[in-house]
Amino acid sequence: MEGGTVFHFVDASPPEALDLAREAAGDLDVRIGGGPTVVRDFLAADLIDTLHVVQVRSCSAAAIASGRLEGVEERYIVEAVSSPSGVTT
Repeated sequence: MEGGTVFHFVDASPPEALDLAREAAGDLDVRIGGGPTVVRDFLAADLIDTLHVVQVRSCSAAAIASGRLEGVEERYIVEAVSSPSGVTT
């Protein structure tokens, strides 16, 4: 992509995918993208340093943290910021 952004799609466990991403990124940051299942799996494996979620009315942050991730709020600082358009990030 313009600016050098590259996307790689893999079918692997979170630790394996992160290892591949770190190897490909070298000294650059690694960002993981995906839906609630991807986020839950990476959170459950404790592999996320910073999480940026854009929430719209049909999607809830509670859906990401539901199920097997009790206590996720204790591991992260949670901040919600509303935009003029009504989207919460």
